[in-house]
Amino acid sequence: MVSKLRPARIIFPIVLGLAVVAWFIFREIDMAVLNNLSFTWKSVFWLAVAFCCMIGRDLGYMVRIRILSEKDLNWKQAFRVIMLWEFTSAIGPSTVGGTAVAVVFIHKESISVGRSTSIVLATSFLDELYFVIMGPLVLLIVGGENLFTTAMQGTGAALFNNLLIIGLIGYGLVLGWVLLVGYGLFFDPAKIKQIILFVFRLPLLKRWKKAAENAGNDIIESSYELKKKPASFWIKAFTATFLAWTSRYWVVNAILMAFFAVSDHFLIFARQLVTWIMMIMSPTPGGSGFAEVILGRYITDAIPASPENAMSIALAIAIIWRIISYYPYLIIGASIIPGWIQRKFIIGTTKK
Repeated sequence: MVSKLRPARIIFPIVLGLAVVAWFIFREIDMAVLNNLSFTWKSVFWLAVAFCCMIGRDLGYMVRIRILSEKDLNWKQAFRVIMLWEFTSAIGPSTVGGTAVAVVFIHKESISVGRSTSIVLATSFLDELYFVIMGPLVLLIVGGENLFTTAMQGTGAALFNNLLIIGLIGYGLVLGWVLLVGYGLFFDPAKIKQIILFVFRLPLLKRWKKAAENAGNDIIESSYELKKKPASFWIKAFTATFLAWTSRYWVVNAILMAFFAVSDHFLIFARQLVTWIMMIMSPTPGGSGFAEVILGRYITDAIPASPENAMSIALAIAIIWRIISYYPYLIIGASIIPGWIQRKFIIGTTKK
């Protein structure tokens, strides 16, 4: 058992993971595009602000998961869970994200399976509720035409209609999920148990049917406890959610401030929010590719350059955005997950 803790056994997968991340970054980033930007000390300051916004987002998530776990997760455990959760979100399709394995991450921090499931469902509910509320709000304030089109050539009616359709489909999926999870958490958790048992009737999963039934019972019990929580509990959790997502959406604003003067910050914020809703439809890991192209088009209005240069500069901004908001989670996750698996699975199995 001790031999399993040899440094080489943990360092090798970390180095291998970081090498894969480095290759992924090298393959995706076009340095020639980044050369369109002029870096100054002002740029360094605002890029640091952008990093702080991402740190603020993660702190909001950590505060929220501690609230939902009633502080049974300490700060170190909350950090580990959030980083692993973001890592799996970054390497999986946007349509799947890291939610599917988040239950495992929380459960392995000594929280029961059923309670872990309820925490994840509550987290997902609060996340999507943010978009259900903010989506119509930004549409009302900014207006559909401003939200989905820019002054750039090729972003007229055709693109407006396409993006509007994608946005509406994405919003419909988010709204449907909020209604489903909200109903399960606050009105009829037995329905969630029935869905779980239905899934575990499949031939490949039958062996875990009993454990699934126990998890379903835990969900009903945990959901009952969640329903009894005072309004202040949910206000705190949603406030942490609001601060986390809003902090994330100031990242692009800060990046733009590093190179240009921005006249309409709220429009940039609104377009980022709509970009995320549309990213739900992307099958690529972390929405990679789709996010850069859409956001690149969306921020051209904030760039004081000729139309032929605006798109290449906007793409450079989008790449920096991904460097700040996407790749750090790959690096941190690749560093954490080998040792975490070693401790939580291999050593735990050996002890049994």
